Order: sequence, then C-alpha cells, then structure tokens
Amino acid sequence: MSVRAAVLLAAALAFAGTGCDDSKPPAKPAAAAVPEKPKGPVSTRPLTPAWPAAAQGKTEGASISGDLFARNYYVVLDASGSMTERGCSGDLTKIDAARNALAAFAESLPADANLGLQVFDARGVREQIPLAPRNRDRFKAVLASVRAGGGTPLHGAIVQAYAKLEAQGSRQLGYGEYHLVVVTDGEASDGHDPTAAVKVILDRSPVVLHTIGFCIGTKHSLNQPGRTIYRAADDPTQLRQSLSDVLAEAPSFAVTGFK
Repeated sequence: MSVRAAVLLAAALAFAGTGCDDSKPPAKPAAAAVPEKPKGPVSTRPLTPAWPAAAQGKTEGASISGDLFARNYYVVLDASGSMTERGCSGDLTKIDAARNALAAFAESLPADANLGLQVFDARGVREQIPLAPRNRDRFKAVLASVRAGGGTPLHGAIVQAYAKLEAQGSRQLGYGEYHLVVVTDGEASDGHDPTAAVKVILDRSPVVLHTIGFCIGTKHSLNQPGRTIYRAADDPTQLRQSLSDVLAEAPSFAVTGFK
C-alpha cells in the first residue's frame, strides 16, 4: 500500500469513529421565547425610582394586578354649590349635564379599562368608586345620586385622586396608562390652589391630567399650556365631546395650547 493510500484510509477510519452521520442536518437551536406584545395604545413604562413611590421596596407580597398594562381613568367631579346653576347648560343644571356626560363617557370606555370616581360636595372630598374594570352600571348609579353643594377644594381633591392612581401604579408595577380627569365649573376655593399638586404630578409621574372647564372658558389654574390638557366646554354637547376626546389622548403627548 502506498503512503498516500494509507493516509486516506486512516483518515476515513478516524471519521467513522466519531459516529457522525452526514446524511442528517444538525439540529437547530431552540428559538428564544418572545413575550406577547400588549394590544392597544398602552405605555410600557416600567417602574422607576421616582414613580410609583408607593411601590418602592414593597412589591414583594403586594397585590399585583392581573393586567399590568391596564388603562386607568380616575374622574374627579366638581359637585360644588355653583353646579346647581343652569348657566350655559340650557334647561339642565350643570350637575345634571355633567352626570349625563360622564355616564356616556363611562359607557364608551373599554370594558377592561379601570374606572374610578371621586366627588367633592358639601360633605367634602370622597372617593365614591375605586378603580376597577366592568363597573359601569355602578358608576352610573352613583352619579345619579350626586347632589351639588359646598365649595371647590381642588388641591385636596387632586392630591387624593393622584394617591389612588399611584397606588394602582404600584399594583401594575408602573406599567399601563394613568389618566386623571377633572370636571369643574370654577376656580378653587381660597386656600385650595392646586398648582403645587399639579407640578408634582407632572414632574414625577406619567399621569396625564385632563381638565374640562364647564361654562368657565379657558382662564383656570389647571389650564397650563404645554403641561396639562384643558378643554373649555360651553354647553352640554361640548362637555360630552371633551370627555370623548380624553380617550384619544396617549400617555406621551405634545401640547402647544388649547383654546
């Protein structure tokens, strides 16, 4: 046997000893699992060191939401004494027009969106319905029972409403959408200027602040062009439309001014 033949034979025997079978293609590595992308215009902002403060160091053992990407709409209804007036609301009192518009707003929300209600009236600032999905019938029933009276403690109302959204943010680990919707017909009572509270909300959180000024035009402390979303509603139809517009707003937005 020649030297060349011996070398080829040795190489063939070595290859056979490895047990390789070139008739079978190599197995492909398993594909990495891809998490399902949430549907709809939701924020994917995670928990940050600044917000929600209620969640810092407290997520272990806490009640975690079954829907981390839920949209949240917390309504603050001004039921102060001036809401008994008719003003620009035609034959209805302003509180009746607000009740009707908010009932329609509740019906227009997706069933899985969380909806809550806070009212301030002669008895002070009170949460009437906590944030939850599929509570529209209860929301409308509570609205029907609201009676106007008292002052306009906007600062306290906004602070308490923000605390509810922040607590929900803790349950959702900072993900999702957070909308604070204020329906009011006047400026804050003396000593209840909400400006400082609004600054904290806008500087430290992803909460979007929507204000509908009913029968008061655009001159209001909650109208801060470039920072807050303010809509002036001069009749019940505009009030309904302004609430409908809330659904079109995404968590990230640019505002150049509202008239």
